[in-house]
Amino acid sequence: MRSDLLKQKFQLPWNYVSPAAAGQYLDHWRTATLRSSIKPMTKVARTMRGHRELILNGLRVCGAISGGAVKSLHNKLEVTFRKSDGFRTFRAAEVALSHAVGKLPEPAHVHRFF
Repeated sequence: MRSDLLKQKFQLPWNYVSPAAAGQYLDHWRTATLRSSIKPMTKVARTMRGHRELILNGLRVCGAISGGAVKSLHNKLEVTFRKSDGFRTFRAAEVALSHAVGKLPEPAHVHRFF
């Protein structure tokens, strides 16, 4: 089927080394897809028109960003949000999050306990 061929051809630009060549290939793929009469595929091609630079940016940094760092950050966010469930205001949760993620210094104690 034509939709399967278009879908398989969409996987090819991710193997390109040059983002410029990948961009040309994506433009060619988008034109061919828009000319097809397959509605879901044309919808994807129209969406890609607006996101072309973001897709190419993803190709430029492919392999440059470690997935481990992103997962670690996500884990810190989840743990902090779980801890901040009992906070009364969103501002308190926001401060806790900025301290956990940004490793900001802890504020001086506001209250004195005798």
